[in-house]
Amino acid sequence: MADPKIDRSRSKLVLDGVPPKRNILVRLMKLVAVLGLMGATAGVLAVVGAYYVFSDGLPAIPKVDEYWPPIVTEVYTDDAVLAGEFYNERRKVVPYERIPKRLVQAFIASEDSSFFDHFGVDVLGTTRAVSKTVMTKLGLRAGGVQGGSTLTQQTAKAVLISAEGYKEATAKTPKRKIREAILAFRLEQALTKEEILYLYLNNVFLGHHSYGVQSAAENYYRKDVRDLTLGEMTLIAGLPQAPSRYSPFLRPEAAKKRRSYVLGRMLTEGMISKAEHDQANAEPVKVYPVEDVFHEFAPYFVEQVRKDIVDRYGNPVLLKEGLKVFTTMDSERQRAAQDSVLDGLMSVDKRQGWRGPVMQLATEAERSAFIAKAKKAMGKEELVENRLYVGVVTRIDDDGKGSDVQVGPHQGRLPLLGMRWARKVNPESYYPASMITSVKKAVAVGDVVVLRHVVKKELTDDKEQWDKKLAEDIPEEGVKLFRLEQTPEAQSALVSIDPHRQYLTAMVGGYDFDDNEFNRAFQACRQPGSSFKPFVYSAALEQLNWTEATVIVDSPIVEHDPDNKVSWKPANYSEEFVGDVLLRTALVNSMNIPAVKTFGAVGVHNMADWSKKLGLTTPMNMDFSAALGSSCVYPFDLASAYATFNRYGRKKPTYFIRKVEDRFGRTLEDHTAFDDAWAPLQDRVAAGYARLFEPGEQVMSAETGFILTHLLRGVVLQGTGGPAQKLGKPAAGKTGTTNDSFDAWFAAYTKDLVTVAWVGYDLNPHPLGRYETGGRAALPIWLNYMKRALEGRPQSEFYPWQSMQLARLYIDKKTGKVSSPGAKGAELMFFKKGTEPKEAVPDKNQVGVDQFMMGAQ
Repeated sequence: MADPKIDRSRSKLVLDGVPPKRNILVRLMKLVAVLGLMGATAGVLAVVGAYYVFSDGLPAIPKVDEYWPPIVTEVYTDDAVLAGEFYNERRKVVPYERIPKRLVQAFIASEDSSFFDHFGVDVLGTTRAVSKTVMTKLGLRAGGVQGGSTLTQQTAKAVLISAEGYKEATAKTPKRKIREAILAFRLEQALTKEEILYLYLNNVFLGHHSYGVQSAAENYYRKDVRDLTLGEMTLIAGLPQAPSRYSPFLRPEAAKKRRSYVLGRMLTEGMISKAEHDQANAEPVKVYPVEDVFHEFAPYFVEQVRKDIVDRYGNPVLLKEGLKVFTTMDSERQRAAQDSVLDGLMSVDKRQGWRGPVMQLATEAERSAFIAKAKKAMGKEELVENRLYVGVVTRIDDDGKGSDVQVGPHQGRLPLLGMRWARKVNPESYYPASMITSVKKAVAVGDVVVLRHVVKKELTDDKEQWDKKLAEDIPEEGVKLFRLEQTPEAQSALVSIDPHRQYLTAMVGGYDFDDNEFNRAFQACRQPGSSFKPFVYSAALEQLNWTEATVIVDSPIVEHDPDNKVSWKPANYSEEFVGDVLLRTALVNSMNIPAVKTFGAVGVHNMADWSKKLGLTTPMNMDFSAALGSSCVYPFDLASAYATFNRYGRKKPTYFIRKVEDRFGRTLEDHTAFDDAWAPLQDRVAAGYARLFEPGEQVMSAETGFILTHLLRGVVLQGTGGPAQKLGKPAAGKTGTTNDSFDAWFAAYTKDLVTVAWVGYDLNPHPLGRYETGGRAALPIWLNYMKRALEGRPQSEFYPWQSMQLARLYIDKKTGKVSSPGAKGAELMFFKKGTEPKEAVPDKNQVGVDQFMMGAQ
C-alpha cells in the first residue's frame, strides 16, 4: 500500500503510487462484460436503464476535505480535564495517515479482500441479494436481503444514512440495494481507494457507541488508534459484521473466535507472519468498560453546561457538531467541593438520627442466601479502606459493646464506638447528649446495613462521638473494623466563584446526581434566613447614609397585615431584647429586630428593587418578614451577590463556560480572564482585552461595598461565623438559618474566592434539627472546601482602595460615639466621608475627634 501524505495545496488527501482513475466508460464496459458472461444483451440494457432510474436523487459524493460527519462534543475543565461528552454517534475523525497500516489490512482481509481490485460492487453478491429479496417479497422464499457488500458499498450505505436517514437507507428492498450499488460505483469514480477507506474507517459502527476506529480504540482499550496491538486491531476489525454478537464485553469467547478468523485471513493474504499470527492469537481478550466521565466526574456542573449550550446553540449542534467546550471549573476545587458536600451531609445526617437498616433478614436461610450472593459478587476482592459496603449483622455482643458483621467473604466488627450516633430520629433532642450506649438500640441480627471499612482512629468522624473507654477494648490490628453509615436524607448545594476572573470554579447541586438530577445550586429556591441581612444593611448604608455606628433599638415590635388579617411578632434567636445597639453589633450577632426595623426604614418597595439590583432573580416577599430571609433565593444568585460584595459593589456576570470552539477550532465565544494560567496566551490576551469594555455595573458606592465587607469580616471575627477563622485566612461572611430550621446557610468569601453552602431537605419532611444552624450544618462544608481550595494560596486582608473617601474612627460599641483607641469597648469602624459621628464619649482624658480621624484611604 502506498505511503499516505497530505497535499496541502488542495487541502485533500492524496496518495503517491495510486494508479490513474479508470473512466466511467471503462468500468461500465467491465460491468457489461461480466453480465455478458451471464449471456444477455437484454440484461445489459436493463442494467443501463436501472442505473438511470434508481440513481435519481442520490446524494452527492462527499469531498474528503469536506467530510464533516457527526462527531463528539467534548466538555473540559479549565485545567484541561475531560469532564463530559455528548453525541448521537460517538465518532472522532482521524486522518488516514494516523490509522495503522495493519488495522487497514485487518479490515480488508476480513471484509473485502479484493478491495483494491474491484470497481466498488460485488456484482454477483448484489444480484443474488436483490433476487432473493424479490423472491421473499413474492412469498417464494423466507428471509431477507442476503450479503453482497464490499467496503465501498458499506461506505455508500453510510452516505445514504447520512442523507436519507437510517430507516430509508437500510430498508430491505431491491431499490435500496441497487441505489447503494450505484452510489458505490460513483464513489469509485470520484475517490481513490485510500479516500474510500478514510471515509469507511471513520464511519463504521463497531459497537458500544463506537463509530469509527478511533472511537473503538478509546472505548475498548482506552488508547489512541496508533497504539493498538495486532491482537487489538484484529478484534476491532472483526466487529462490523455483528457488533453485538462479537462484543468483547458481552461475548468474549465469540469475540476471540472472530479475532482468530481475522488473523487467519491476514495470514492467508500474506499480510502477517506466522509468528505474528500466533502471538496475537494468544493475547487474552481484555477490554475496559466505556468511561462515563459525565457521571463519574462533575455531573451537576456538566449538565448545567449542557443546558446552556442547548439553549443558545441548539441540541443538534451539541450532539453532532463536535464542539469543544472549555468550562471555568477547576478540577481540584470541584473534587474538594464534592468531597466536602458528601462529608458534611453525612455528618448532618448522623446528627438527625438512625432511620433503620436497608432491610431485615429474619431467618437463617435468608441470611445464608444473602451472604452467599454477596460472596459471589465480591469474589476475591479485598476490602478498601474508607469505601462503603453493604453487610449483614450476624451476632451482637451480650453487653452491647459491639457486633459481628459479614461483608461478602469478609468477617468484621462493628463496635459501639462506630455507631454511637445511631439514636432514633428526633429533631428536638441535643445530639451529643443523645448518643446510644448499646448497639442493641440500633441494630439486630439479620439487619442489612451500610458500612464503611476503617481503621480504629477513623471509627468516628465526629470528635463528639469519641470515647476513650470504649476505644480501649478495640484492637489496632488483626480485625476488620467498620463504622455504621446511612444514605443522607438531607441535601446540599455548594457554589464557588472566583470574583475577579468571574469564573464559577466549583459547583455541586446535590448528594447524588444519579439518584436525583435536580440541581439545587441553580434550581432550588430556598429561604436564605439571616444570610439576606447584608442586603438590608447595605441598602441602609447606601440609601439612608446609615453607618456602622447607627443606633437601632432592639425592642419588641408587632407588624400587622391588614390584607390577610394577621399579625407578625418577630423575635431574636436568643429570645431576648437588649435595647439600643449599633448597626455593626446587630449584624455581627445576627439580631432579628434591628434587621426588621432597618428594612422598614429602607421601605419594602425600595428593598425589592435593591435585591434585584444586587442580582437576585427571584421576587421578594412584599412584607417585613423578607428582612429575615423569608423570600426564597437560588444558591447561585446568592453567591453572585456576595461576589458583588467582594468586589466592593461592582456587579459583573459569573461565567461557567470559558470558551467554545467549533470542530474546526474556530472560537464561537470566549470569556477567558487575562490572568488564567491554564488558558493559552492568545486567549488570555484577546479575551482580557475584551473585558476592558465590560467593566460591570457599580450598584453601590465602593465605600459602601468596603464598609459592608468590613461588617461581614466582623461576623467571622466576633459573631456567628466564628468557626470560619479555622481557615487561617481573612474571611468575611454571614450565616443563615430559617426560624423552622429547614434551611442552613453559610455565605462567605476571602479576597479571591466566594463560596456559598446550603443544607436542607428537598420536601421539608421535618426540620434539620433544633440545633442545626448555618454555623453548625453549612459552615463546616464551606470550611472543609475552602481549606483545600485555597491550600498554598495566601489571602490578603480586606483593605479600602486609596481612592475611597473614608474616615476611620474608634467608636464606643454601646453609644456609637467617638472613643479613643485604648478605651474599653472601643472598636475601629469605617465611615463614608461626611457620615462619621461628631460627638465623643464624655471622658476627661478624651482628646479631640479630629486626632482620631484618618484621611481618605
